[in-house]
Amino acid sequence: MNVLRLADLIAQGRVAGKRVFIRADLNVPQDDSGRITEDTRIRASVPCIRMALDAGAAVMVTSHLGRPTEGAFKPEDTLAPVAARLGELLGPPYEKGVPLVANWVDGVTVAAGQVVLLENCRVNKGEKKNDEALARKMAALCDVYVNDAFGTAHRAEATTYGIAQYAPLACAGPLLAAEIDAITKALAHPKRPLLAIVAGSKVSTKLTILQALSSKVDGLIVGGGIANTFMLAAGLPIGRSLAEPDLLDQAKAVIAAMKARGAAVPIPTDVVVAKAFKADAPATVKAAADVAADDLILDIGPQTAALLAGQLKAAGTIVWNGPVGVFEFDAFAHGTETVARAIAASPAFSIAGGGDTLAAIAKYGIDKDIGYISTGGGAFLEVLEGKTLPAFEILERRAQG
Repeated sequence: MNVLRLADLIAQGRVAGKRVFIRADLNVPQDDSGRITEDTRIRASVPCIRMALDAGAAVMVTSHLGRPTEGAFKPEDTLAPVAARLGELLGPPYEKGVPLVANWVDGVTVAAGQVVLLENCRVNKGEKKNDEALARKMAALCDVYVNDAFGTAHRAEATTYGIAQYAPLACAGPLLAAEIDAITKALAHPKRPLLAIVAGSKVSTKLTILQALSSKVDGLIVGGGIANTFMLAAGLPIGRSLAEPDLLDQAKAVIAAMKARGAAVPIPTDVVVAKAFKADAPATVKAAADVAADDLILDIGPQTAALLAGQLKAAGTIVWNGPVGVFEFDAFAHGTETVARAIAASPAFSIAGGGDTLAAIAKYGIDKDIGYISTGGGAFLEVLEGKTLPAFEILERRAQG
């Protein structure tokens, strides 16, 4: 994918003294008192801001936070806690917080070598609908627009798309550029065999992903409630397990599409069941054919996990979205842990995304062993579906002149 990159513009001397507008993803979780409970996204945004500052740019940064009502700013919508944490991470002279600017659409005062944070962009009327007049006003604020927010790359909004249309220069920041490179490596030019893990509670939410991947991958591992539906499609009993019987034809079609290409959807040969969906419910390993009418399948069994681990360790590329069992309950976490550690031990290039996937990576402490951890949930899923993300499309178009 051919896009301009901030690093290239800096190397070409096209950023010094310029006004740079960075769309970051600073949408971090907060407790009821407004304290930030997890700051990964802020930390991830720092390299881009630091690059622009070190290059001598006048830097403006904005992000959405939560789901504010456009045109109706409320105290809980403020980026003030983000400004404070960002200042701590940037250090002097911002250790007491990055200056926060409200009502910024009609003009921003910032000097070269300095940074300001522009208040919650989704409070601006027309942001979500990518209003042209708003986008043009934002574009007029800068010489260089930088998108460094992969988490919003699947949305065509004023700060993610419209401004990129009208700004003098539009480029990708280091975080977005890394996502583009990882996605290209994993899906456009993968080292074979390419294995994908798609797990979740429902086939319906990921059917288009399963269909898209069935034409690309050498192995499609399904987990969670999705695996139960595929087991049912294969004629296996699933008891009272979560499944979608109305989607059996679609599951069979995915299995058939893979088989026609000499690829496979491994169906579990053993599972871990319980009589109730509870953390302390007794766990029992059963052959897949022996699931009782009152059983709930909550994990893959050790035989299936070992088989999948062997395939993952022999892979060339791995795409991972979702744990294969109810890993939040320790008794039903062994399958996900086995799969996670196999991915970590594999020489394959691995890319992982999705909230539950990131939670599993954190739980097993394997973040350093994953090739690339994607920062965007919805955007990552749309990439797996084969969709062209709006933010990628406009940056690519602008790069072509």
